[in-house]
Amino acid sequence: MLNLRPYQQNGVDLIRTEFIKKIRATLFVLATGGGKTVVFSHIAHEAAKKSKNVLILVHRVELLRQTSKALTKSGVEHGLENPKYTPNRTAPVQVASVQTLIKRLNQINPPDLIIIDEAHHATAGSWRKVVDHFPNARILGVTATPIRGDGKGLDELFDSIIIGPQTPDLIDLGFLVKPIIYAPPTQIDFSDVKVVRGEYDQTQVVEIMDRPTITGSAVEHYSKICPGVPCVVFCVSVSHAEHVAEDFRQSGFSAYSVDGSMDDDQRSRILSGLGDGTIQIVTSCDLISEGTDIPAIECAILLRPTQSTGLYIQQVGRALRLSEGKTRAVILDHVGNVLNHGFPDDLREWTLEGRKKGKRLTASEKDIRAQQCESCFAVHEPAPVCPYCGHTNKTEYKSPREIDGELIQMEKAEVIKKEELKKIKKQEVKNAKTIAELLVIQKERGYKNGWAKRQFDMKNGSFFKK
Repeated sequence: MLNLRPYQQNGVDLIRTEFIKKIRATLFVLATGGGKTVVFSHIAHEAAKKSKNVLILVHRVELLRQTSKALTKSGVEHGLENPKYTPNRTAPVQVASVQTLIKRLNQINPPDLIIIDEAHHATAGSWRKVVDHFPNARILGVTATPIRGDGKGLDELFDSIIIGPQTPDLIDLGFLVKPIIYAPPTQIDFSDVKVVRGEYDQTQVVEIMDRPTITGSAVEHYSKICPGVPCVVFCVSVSHAEHVAEDFRQSGFSAYSVDGSMDDDQRSRILSGLGDGTIQIVTSCDLISEGTDIPAIECAILLRPTQSTGLYIQQVGRALRLSEGKTRAVILDHVGNVLNHGFPDDLREWTLEGRKKGKRLTASEKDIRAQQCESCFAVHEPAPVCPYCGHTNKTEYKSPREIDGELIQMEKAEVIKKEELKKIKKQEVKNAKTIAELLVIQKERGYKNGWAKRQFDMKNGSFFKK
């Protein structure tokens, strides 16, 4: 039986409350690494004990295997709907690849509960066909990033949202490691690249990125900053991923690329190599941005610019999980994604609402939280004047498309303090037991309204909001 952390149990209780209120479809949001699979596996287990049929939808075979492993730990009998497995349709819980199930909808028992993993995909055609085929089923969606690149709102399917601990919460609780961001002092200019359906045009980006030298050398900076640690590299295309892997091999690293044309077992062996130390580098275009649970990954190299905040968060989240001996997550951002989407450990406001069709995101809607000083390379909240060196940033700035430059460590303005001072302040928060004591700290440090309550709720295991 899986043991739930306090915040996970709290999430289960709140989900149960939504269903008691006759809400048909609710979305549970929990940061990458927070244990979404553990939560919904527990819910499936409890439903099965009550003789309910549960259908768990996933979109990749790796997620199917991961879910099956969690259900097995909980002692839950389950079947797998995927061409690689023999069906067991008498089991109360079915884990199905959505691409497979869409062809077998009349072959399974109607579910009482449908659980949708990576539910930000749930408004897509195949997912909706499954949901619409079983109109009497309750729906539970789980995701770390409740946003879609095409701007569609998840309120098309979900009636309510439960927001659990975010990345900074899980770091404070000791369940994730803190990211350290390195980025070049000068960024590639993607302003002339077309945006197609909410994302950069791949053909144009490949032309810019798939070159021997680009924004410094990914191999060189990996070798300098964190040589040999398990690392994933996010690339623009399959061919780009293959070229990058070859560059790493030429420098003596054990590196492989993975893509959708590979045999599932071969791809699984390569990804497992990151965990057991036999492989140091894995490059990919899309296959390791969601659901890949390899805690040993310590570095993420970003060679793919993206307009999608959700994709960015999913990518950097691969490196944040806890692992024995791991004290940090290194993000080597060669394409400026952190400057466009903020730090991985920023707090974010999640809703079910989308944006109007055809409307492009403005700078404010992207919620840009980071700006790099052109003079000292420090990163701070967007401002015309750098708070550290007093440099006045230019109002308009375009950088060269390619530069052999040094990656500069990027740190959030509020954490650029001496280590001892950080320890003292952190201890003060730990020692505060009441909301009144936390309010005093909030006032003395000039924190925003709501900080004290959030800290108090965190200490008591109840920091979900709807």
